[in-house]
Amino acid sequence: MKLSPSLLISLLPKRFIKTAPSPPTTPLPTRSNTTSSSPSSFTLQFLVNSCGLPLETALTASKKFHLNEKNIHKTQSLLRFLKSHHFVDTHIADLIKKMPAFLGCKVENNLKPKFEFLAANGVAGNLLPQLILSNPDILWTSLDSTIKPSFKFLKSFLGTNVKITAALKRCSWLLRVNRNRTMQTNIDLLIKEGLPLDRLAKLIISSPRSLLSKHDKIVYAVNSVKNLGLETNDTMFIYALGVKMKMTDTTWKKKIEVMKSLGWSEEEIFGTFKRCPQILQYSEKKIRITVDFFINSVDLGPEILLVYPSLFCLSVDKRVRPWYNVINVLKSKNLIKREKKFPSLLLMSEKKFLENYVDKYADDVPGLWEVYTGTANTKKKGT
Repeated sequence: MKLSPSLLISLLPKRFIKTAPSPPTTPLPTRSNTTSSSPSSFTLQFLVNSCGLPLETALTASKKFHLNEKNIHKTQSLLRFLKSHHFVDTHIADLIKKMPAFLGCKVENNLKPKFEFLAANGVAGNLLPQLILSNPDILWTSLDSTIKPSFKFLKSFLGTNVKITAALKRCSWLLRVNRNRTMQTNIDLLIKEGLPLDRLAKLIISSPRSLLSKHDKIVYAVNSVKNLGLETNDTMFIYALGVKMKMTDTTWKKKIEVMKSLGWSEEEIFGTFKRCPQILQYSEKKIRITVDFFINSVDLGPEILLVYPSLFCLSVDKRVRPWYNVINVLKSKNLIKREKKFPSLLLMSEKKFLENYVDKYADDVPGLWEVYTGTANTKKKGT
């Protein structure tokens, strides 16, 4: 039975009408006015008034988990514990949305030792709530049989807590990696193929999901990348492997055909891929839009894009077009004459570009900032 806010207000006894400084108290129904399938009014009150959940969200959560009035001090203690570990109200509210039953977690026997271990190993401060919210199952994961062995496993390849933390930021499920035999099998394959341990560490940090693929798939991808001329000890091998693992053969072939249709040979495409694997990680639409702008607007030859393959990594509307427009305005005012080639200019940092080409000439060219920001705020789908 779904209760609308207006109905809840009409059912509320006067004894429940009160205000609270933060968050505001919301009128709620009494037990006598709800059926057995309705949420507990006490749970509903607590979720809204103490946890800050919106009424509709609290209704959904209270149907999945009921609080015991007699043991509410334990729940209040849990909330205090979380707030002492950098959880703010929005974190707690989001956590309840994802997993209402976490309100039944025990602090002393579960959360405290787990949080202490994570903090001691680099997962501290604001990172801790981020990690828990990305994967609430961690709250139910065994510290001794899963989390600790997973840290040990990761440390054997990554070496430091800093690198482990970097990997966990991307994939919190790595805290359960010791239970995943597929990942271990795939890592063993890469080591056997001669992948240096420092490159393996980078792969675990940058593309850990690729290591969870079926073993046959990673065997095929490794052989495919090697057939293109990249060996496991090459710097770009792990990035090429990551790109190859993300797509099917059909998608791969379509992207090659798109590149060929734009004027490049397979030899040129694969030669560039070996230097910058990212050129084939983008959608066919993104590739076409990028090539179209540089050839038809900037007037570059196709061969220039192969010299600067990292240009494919830039957003046309968020970066390339705004910068191009600024440079054109400055040239039209004769403020810059002998300027470096536009493709190489695009590779500088945004901060440096703003200092050298926007802020520097803002007084001389009224509206220069508008030229830059006005275009930068124009967003087109697919770019």
